[in-house]
Amino acid sequence: MDPKALANGVLEGKRRALARAITLIESTRGDHRAAASALLQRLTPHAGKSLRLGISGAPGVGKSTFVEALGNQVIDAGHRVAVLTVDPSSAISGGSILGDKTRMELLSRRREAYIRPSPSGNTLGGVTRRSREAMILCEAAGFDVIIVETVGVGQSETKVAEMTDMFVLLLQPGGGDELQGIKRGIMELADLILVNKADGELQALAGRSAAEYRNALRLLHPRLADWKVTVRTCSARNGVGIAEAWKAALQYRDTLEASGRFTARRAAQARAWMWSEVNDNLITALQSDPEVNKQIPALEAAASEGRIPPTIAARQLLEIFLKRHKQWD
Repeated sequence: MDPKALANGVLEGKRRALARAITLIESTRGDHRAAASALLQRLTPHAGKSLRLGISGAPGVGKSTFVEALGNQVIDAGHRVAVLTVDPSSAISGGSILGDKTRMELLSRRREAYIRPSPSGNTLGGVTRRSREAMILCEAAGFDVIIVETVGVGQSETKVAEMTDMFVLLLQPGGGDELQGIKRGIMELADLILVNKADGELQALAGRSAAEYRNALRLLHPRLADWKVTVRTCSARNGVGIAEAWKAALQYRDTLEASGRFTARRAAQARAWMWSEVNDNLITALQSDPEVNKQIPALEAAASEGRIPPTIAARQLLEIFLKRHKQWD
């Protein structure tokens, strides 16, 4: 796990080195975190030149099939694609199936593709805590299109929009009830909406659903002034509409680059990443503090039994932590 040797392997495009590097950054061990920081320090200057696409949609909408079709389309256009998939972790055992790689059998065979499944763990937002770092490593390894496939779609499935350039929302044919179930917030985050499974008996229904979503978008405030969100139909299974989706992604990038928003958005993402790390590291430091750990059981019991408000219990834990670090006034 020598950061210098590992960084050199990643820059040379060695797949085993990339896999080991991602495993390193996903580790929670203290010594591994130090090595991961050194690795990122070396590789970050070589990253940032890819197009980052976030793909989200409800379970069963065909995300993996779509990602495989899009990945093959991107490779045929002369690019190298890295796919970061996120599988939900069990709340009981903590385990994860990590089956996306097996579902993308054709794409996984191509030398220009790299597929990395990771468990979501306790992280909300449809991504893992280290998805940003994994993107950096894949970019440094020479992949110029990064696709992040999220767990599903819902109120918390928004972090992927904060770390990618374009957010693609997949929907099922049959607007109606589904349109009611989709949160307004995630609709407002979408840069491209695709109604998948537009084939066979569902083709006509998909067309009607797309029309309903277009009407719904008129009621929402546009995310960007210089980009009009479009709703298209596609069939990932049959490869219909995939080339058009990739063309829309390229048009989106060109539009944002022409207006200067692309660079500004990347800068905003970097700031959001920094503060996300501050929050995560503060919580980790708080929970690992020995004096705080001594008080947690008593304060948890007091809060759960209603003897003190949870806000007071939290305040007391913070006081203990900050006094120990001589930051409490």
